[in-house]
Amino acid sequence: MNFNNAQFEKSFGAFFQLKASDLPEICFSGRSNVGKSSLINKILGRKSIARVSSKPGKTVTINFYKVDGVRLVDLPGYGYAKVSYSEKERWAELVEGYFGSGRDIKMVFQLIDMRHPATDYDISMLEFLQHNKIPYTVILTKADKLNKTETANRLELIKSELSAFLAHTRIIPFSIQNSECAEKVREIITNSVFNV
Repeated sequence: MNFNNAQFEKSFGAFFQLKASDLPEICFSGRSNVGKSSLINKILGRKSIARVSSKPGKTVTINFYKVDGVRLVDLPGYGYAKVSYSEKERWAELVEGYFGSGRDIKMVFQLIDMRHPATDYDISMLEFLQHNKIPYTVILTKADKLNKTETANRLELIKSELSAFLAHTRIIPFSIQNSECAEKVREIITNSVFNV
């Protein structure tokens, strides 16, 4: 796959707006401000195809990107406390509708901030994916914010925190500064889509 051959397609803020799935899809899920847009930019080799914000809660739509016959899907971030109840309801309807609409989802990258324990929302999402037999990979973002000792310690702790899911997933520390990390994600995408 040529990951540089990417284009933004559309954003949808409500479930009824979603178009039928006609291509394999790769999803990016995680709490607000965990780094989904930065990760997408990195693997596509673009600085701002996905909008990045330092403020949580900015991605409130499902954003679709097309690359070589595959769609990358940036799901809205969850768990931002300052969002209203009605906004949380809209988010739940949108995301549940997305997953329940018979799409060809080849992989979900579940992003978790490596510096902190997995949240209840993270665990709930992993339980949902596992229960529905949707393939997923855990990406530990912001690894560049930790030194080697802190990274090793957090890796051990995260394995304990996510022990119920380890049989079903890989855990990949991801640094936005490290091109090898992006290449690992690209390989997983290619293998997932083409069953390599």
